[in-house]
Amino acid sequence: MTQIGFSKSIPIAGEYDVLVAGAGPAGIAAAVTSARNGARVGLIEKTGCMGGMGTAGMVPAFTGVTDGEHFLAEGIGREVFDLLRGANGTGPENPNIIRAEILKRIYDDLVATAGIELSLETVLTDVIREGRNVTTVITASCNGLEAFSASVFIDATGDGALSAMAGAEFGLGDDRGRIMPGSLCSLWNNINWEEYHAAKVPIFDILTKAFAEDHFFEVPDYHHTGMYRTGTAEATANMGHVFGMNSTDRVSLTQAWLAARRLLPEFEEFYHRRVPGFQNAQLSSSGSLFGVRESRRIQGDYTLTYQDFENRARFEDEIGHFSYGVDIHPYDSSIEEFRRFQAEFKDPARRYKKGENYGIPYRILTVKGFDNLLTAGRCVSTDNRMEGSIRVMPGCFITGQAAGMAAVMARQSGNNTRAFAVFELQNNLRKLGAYIK
Repeated sequence: MTQIGFSKSIPIAGEYDVLVAGAGPAGIAAAVTSARNGARVGLIEKTGCMGGMGTAGMVPAFTGVTDGEHFLAEGIGREVFDLLRGANGTGPENPNIIRAEILKRIYDDLVATAGIELSLETVLTDVIREGRNVTTVITASCNGLEAFSASVFIDATGDGALSAMAGAEFGLGDDRGRIMPGSLCSLWNNINWEEYHAAKVPIFDILTKAFAEDHFFEVPDYHHTGMYRTGTAEATANMGHVFGMNSTDRVSLTQAWLAARRLLPEFEEFYHRRVPGFQNAQLSSSGSLFGVRESRRIQGDYTLTYQDFENRARFEDEIGHFSYGVDIHPYDSSIEEFRRFQAEFKDPARRYKKGENYGIPYRILTVKGFDNLLTAGRCVSTDNRMEGSIRVMPGCFITGQAAGMAAVMARQSGNNTRAFAVFELQNNLRKLGAYIK
């Protein structure tokens, strides 16, 4: 590839104790926790709203909230859940369903009240590193190129972009290089939910029949996650996998957007023809953020593995517990791959019993080779199977809250994320309500 040299003086737009990149649930939890504990916090986000997959991405539901006995995302997660339910921001049938517009405003208020300096539509473009420390991030916005400096940085970008740009080690995909497919979620209206529930339709059966009899499906996708009721006649859909995409590659991601939008009218016709209650349903809009399930896993001081899941592992440096199953979506559209997914999904070894959970060690947040950099959310240090568990939004609240508190303590300890006693971090997290045994 042909290269050019580029040099330019860039204004420093902000100097902080803690800079958080990415304002999904992990980044929000990190930023709010740091700010409430005395840090001057900057939060940058590439889209026009906070919340990531649950808002711009239109993912319709929180999954993995409890282990059946314990609410695992205590602290910031609990606060968000309570605020959302109090604002009529959940579905009429399921309290874990998300009404995205209401959730956006809840996040707006949380961040504003905490005194965080928020920059939306601000895209991370480069990172300056000196030895084992990140010193500055470079961003692009309507202001042009700008720099933000901080004492401690938290990578909550989902893709691990800040860490990767700084030169951190990372993994991507499984041992065969395969990456889980993504989905473009969408909003639908004019649904007769009473008719739908009365019909008790087996969606998988009629979908399989449609694959055989109709000819408008570009890619038969047997793993159909379907519609989630979010209002009186409304639904948010998390359906239609785009296989073979790589969210860290510009060309691949562009092709995924185009492919995903082609799928939506196919599903619209399917629902019109074959699903009671959806004869007059209309597609209102699709997400402004692609639903990425798997991306970079930044190498930390410890890698949380599937064996840890099997063992219900416990760690001395736990900053929380989680229980969501190992959810690896089919890697392609074949019926054989779907059956592999079904067998694993139903495998008792991949699903916990009531009250069971695994520990989340602090060491999966501390980035190998760096002193002042932490990760939170989907990009923490795991193998590819464990990413399929911890990646969901309640898990992001847990790791984000821990990273935010750790960043404050690091700032007080020479900007070093390993310079304080972990039991003190645990005690501070317990004071916030975090579920730590």
